[in-house]
Amino acid sequence: MAETADDDPSKARVPFWRRIRLPSYRPKPAADPLFADAAPVPRKHHWRLIGGAILAVAILYYPLGMLWISRINDDLAFGANNLVVPNGGSRAVAVAAALIQREVVDGHWVANDPFFLPASALDNMPNFQQGIVEALARFTFELTDQIGRVRGSSRTDPDLQEAAGLLQYSGTKWVFDFSTSLAPTATSEAQYARARTVLLNYNQRLSQGTAVFERRADNLLATLDRIAHDIGSSSASLYDRIGVDGGWFDTYSDDVFYSTKGQIYAYYLVLRELQKDFANVITEKELGVAYAQLLESMAQAVRVDPWIVINGAPGAMFVPNHLAAEGFYVLRARTQLREITDILLK
Repeated sequence: MAETADDDPSKARVPFWRRIRLPSYRPKPAADPLFADAAPVPRKHHWRLIGGAILAVAILYYPLGMLWISRINDDLAFGANNLVVPNGGSRAVAVAAALIQREVVDGHWVANDPFFLPASALDNMPNFQQGIVEALARFTFELTDQIGRVRGSSRTDPDLQEAAGLLQYSGTKWVFDFSTSLAPTATSEAQYARARTVLLNYNQRLSQGTAVFERRADNLLATLDRIAHDIGSSSASLYDRIGVDGGWFDTYSDDVFYSTKGQIYAYYLVLRELQKDFANVITEKELGVAYAQLLESMAQAVRVDPWIVINGAPGAMFVPNHLAAEGFYVLRARTQLREITDILLK
């Protein structure tokens, strides 16, 4: 008799549904034979990798962005040899316009960056830039009030008047200022760029003989006197901060330090070119040596450039005070300005 499946004891013990052969999923072999036996990565692990990558980018976004953007451009030779000045124009006005061009038009104005941009976490660079603009605002005011008019009773120059007003604009205004309105507003960059335009227009008109730049001793005296007052205010701010919550972790002292640095830097460039604009007065009053000493003191103040601004005790051995170091040269420059104005009075 032939043997049947029911007579086979091994088959009798296996249920019929286990005898059905279903197609099984087999991953495609990897191109690299070393990974031929690698199991596929579960889908949930992909999301973990993506989430980790996003977190890593978020953590590095601000530090790397800050390092990329941050720059304190205190080049003392800026505009010394390649300044574009129309024939008969003012070199001081030209260097002021060039400085705005560098910091605002060509560069990155960071003081008004919103919170979602990495430069919003910077403090040294925005304080330096705002110190520059504050000095230029004072200079353009003196141009409007003194140098750019024949006498006090004469009409002010419209371009200079506009530039002085524009440079007084806050440096922290972005496209929106929700504290005042929901509508878009004029940005700091737009105002300062406009100030540059009208300064260049004034210089062009000056070369054409339709504007005034009075190169008189009394005008130079008044301008230097106002700058001395402004520098004196900055030295007082430095003095008030020295020793207050000092040490390595003083987060406010570097703001005062770099604001003063930007101010002195801009004044150095303007005064360097004013010396050439008022060359006849400098020669007549024999101010060459005194003026050179003034510029050197201001240059020394700008050259104080620590890696970290430390507000230690003035007489400390291991914890220096960079505010005091900067303040020494600022006060020296102010004293030399007073010496020059005294000579101009005679």
